[in-house]
Parts: sequence; structure tokens; C-alpha cells
Amino acid sequence: MEMEGVKSVVPLDALFMVDKLPFKMTVATVLKAAYWAQNQCSYQMAEEIISDILKIFINDDTIRAIANYVGGIVFHEDCRKADEAYDLFLAGKLPYAQDKKGILYIETDGAQVNTRHKDKDNSTWRENKLGVVFSSDNIHSWTDKHNERQHRILKREYISYLGSCSEFKKHLLSCAIKNGYGSYKETVIIGDGATWIRNIREEIFPDAVQILDFYHLCENVHTFAKHLYNMDESKYKPWADDICKSLKKSQTQKVLKELLPWKDKKPGNCNINLYGYIENNLDSVDYVNYLKKGYFIGSGAVESGNKIILQRRLKQAGMRWNKESAQSLLTLVSKEESGLWGLEVLRAVLDFHS
Repeated sequence: MEMEGVKSVVPLDALFMVDKLPFKMTVATVLKAAYWAQNQCSYQMAEEIISDILKIFINDDTIRAIANYVGGIVFHEDCRKADEAYDLFLAGKLPYAQDKKGILYIETDGAQVNTRHKDKDNSTWRENKLGVVFSSDNIHSWTDKHNERQHRILKREYISYLGSCSEFKKHLLSCAIKNGYGSYKETVIIGDGATWIRNIREEIFPDAVQILDFYHLCENVHTFAKHLYNMDESKYKPWADDICKSLKKSQTQKVLKELLPWKDKKPGNCNINLYGYIENNLDSVDYVNYLKKGYFIGSGAVESGNKIILQRRLKQAGMRWNKESAQSLLTLVSKEESGLWGLEVLRAVLDFHS
């Protein structure tokens, strides 16, 4: 049987959409290969598990090509949606609901990926920007046996972008809109105080409360203290603990006064200007007020997200990536960890071949 415009080995190729894929596999098989590519720690391990579970052999090079292919399709669809969201933003036409309640959380962070190409500074490392969006509607809270409040986030969405802030902000906006930005009474952005995070908040989410991750702040306080007291734990730890307690009580001016001698210098070879760091984030450290309103003050969701999305799959020993392969995997892992594999990955591939 001959079908015009279709390269087929057998007539059933077209029926099963094998003719439209570059791997001579069904859509189902391609998606399973892509799934295991992002699920396992390497393409070699994906090859082994596909052989064990599916009882078919697909070599690791083909699995890599499939992951790049599927991830590329999904990523380009995400880019389309991001551009669409940003166009609405620029036109002042973002959809806002009238019945507002609850809190929408947006957490962001950056982490390095080792690539195969050097930049202008002769470095092979590139920053992946990760965002996670979730709402108070999807947080389960309880009191443990020690009478301490605990919580678990039941639903969240990750967005991962290996590139510039100018493009990442569009993806973050698109993700926020999809998860109800504008339909909640309050929006809270939590990050480590990086300038690019503050800039995104000021441009894209000017109505949001921005909170400097308290635990990242305390980590910087302890690092500064170690250099200040020449690594003498008996001195630096009490000092750092006292500074952190003061900051949690929103006694920021008291802390800045104590740090004033170090306003324009750093102790030893410390890379942190603690005075400048706090001063640059003065509008994001009112922890007494944040806790009173019931806000989270730590970016634990995105910190754990970096381990799940980035480190587990892309930062194993000896791994180096080209940008396209890294982005494809980051996109696929983000969809799976957001519970969107069937909803968005499958739909994007089927739409691409329809």
C-alpha cells in the first residue's frame, strides 16, 4: 500500500504515527523513553531500565536524542506561552479575578550547570534559574507531637530556564498566571536577595511582598562571623546567633549599627559584605510582620527544587552539557515533578504532530 507524502515501512506506520517521528517508534514508546531519560541519573541507566521494564532495547545515544527532541518540543511550547503572557503584561491585559483570597507564593533561585562551552570569562558554568509557584490552597498544615507547626505543599509547579533574566521572567510570569496570579489576595516572592530577583519583582510583580529568605540570610551571617573571629567557634557562633535573633525580631537598624565598621570592607578573605547585603534588602526583612501575617520566611521549596530538578539529573560526577540538551532535560524533569507529564508533555508532542 502506498500513501502519498508518507515514508512508511508498512501501512500501519501512519496509523500509529510512526511515520511522523524521527525514531521509527510509536508516540507512546518515544514518550516512555523520554520519561526514563529524565527520571534516571544518566542515559545509560535509562537504557538499562527500559530494557528491564519495557523489554525493548534503545541505546543511550538514541535515548539522548529522544529526550532532546521531546524536551525541545515542550520547551518551545513553554516559550510560546511565556511570550504570550508577557505580551498581555505589556498591554496591561493580564486576567485578574475579582474574588481574591489566600496567598500565592513565588520562589526563585539560581544554580550553576557545567557546560561544554566557555563564556567570555573563560568559564564553562552557566546559571539555571528555577522558579516554583504554589498557593495557600495547596498547603497541608498540622501540629506535631512536639506542638510545633508543620506543613507540606501538596501541589506546586516548577519552571526552569537556562538563560537570561529577560527571558526567565516571562516564563515565571506565565507559570504564575497559570497558578492563579491575580486571583489571590496576596502574592509573596521569596528569594536569596539576588539583584535579578529584586528586578523581576519590581517589573513583573510590583504588587507582591518580597521576602529575603531568612535562612539564607543567617547562612551569610555565620559565614561573615567565621571570618570576623578567625574561625574561632566559641566567639563567632554566639555572635552570629545573636545577630540572627535580632534580625528575626526585625531589629535591623540595631544590626546595621553593629556592622557599621564593616560597611565598606570585609573581614579577611570573606566574600560577603554583610552590611551591604542587609542594606540592599531593607524592604524584605520585616520578619516580625511576615510571621504575624502567616507568611513563610524561607525559600525551602525552591532550594529543595534545585536538588530535585537540577542536581539529581544534571550534576552527577563528570557531567557536562550543551545548552540545548540541558534545557530539554530541565524542562522534562520540571514537568514530571510538577505532575504535568501527561497533561503538558503528551499534549505538546501530539499537537506538534497533529
